[in-house]
Amino acid sequence: MKYKPDIREKALKFGMDYPDDEELVMLILGSGTKSLPVDSMARKIIAALDDFNEADWVKKILSVKGIGIGKALAVAAALELGKRRYCHLGAHVKSPQDIVPFVKSYAMNTKEHFLVITLNGGHNIIRIHVVSVGTINRTLIHPREVFVDAIRENAAAIILCHNHPSGNCVPSEDDLATTEMLINASKIVGIPILDHLIIDCNGYFSFLENDVLFLQEK
Repeated sequence: MKYKPDIREKALKFGMDYPDDEELVMLILGSGTKSLPVDSMARKIIAALDDFNEADWVKKILSVKGIGIGKALAVAAALELGKRRYCHLGAHVKSPQDIVPFVKSYAMNTKEHFLVITLNGGHNIIRIHVVSVGTINRTLIHPREVFVDAIRENAAAIILCHNHPSGNCVPSEDDLATTEMLINASKIVGIPILDHLIIDCNGYFSFLENDVLFLQEK
């Protein structure tokens, strides 16, 4: 049995805010089985999610009769994606370590991802934006792309971050030159850069903590 067509149609018409939790799970599952209709399957999954910690979600979802590995992993993947995209909202940043949990998923990428984290006046995270994908250098990272979201969101400050697929967090000459260029641009725009983090699977490098280019900001 498939989910009711009106759920899909209304989600398309009114947006993903419209469905309730069970209906969202129904959209993820797509269909149920002969012995377990999709609405009943979604209800059981929601009950499992409500009763157990996230570390046990896949195991518990699999314990629901009629749920196979594919559907269990689909629900778990949707939950993980949502957590990665939105768990940072409003988080308070007091030190570089506070940023790392929200960007560590990028550390495993095989291409460099350049991120801009926008902050409000209380240094709470507004959003995390991917500005560029590829080798980081001054020709690819333009101040316009770095500051456009910060200006639109009325950010009080930003933090830069990118990953090193090589597994070495030490900044390259391009990293240093690009950061210096963006710091100079930030003084013109009026939105300060608080730090630049380089992350890999084993840790991070903070320009601020290591007194690289940010001496004047301390």
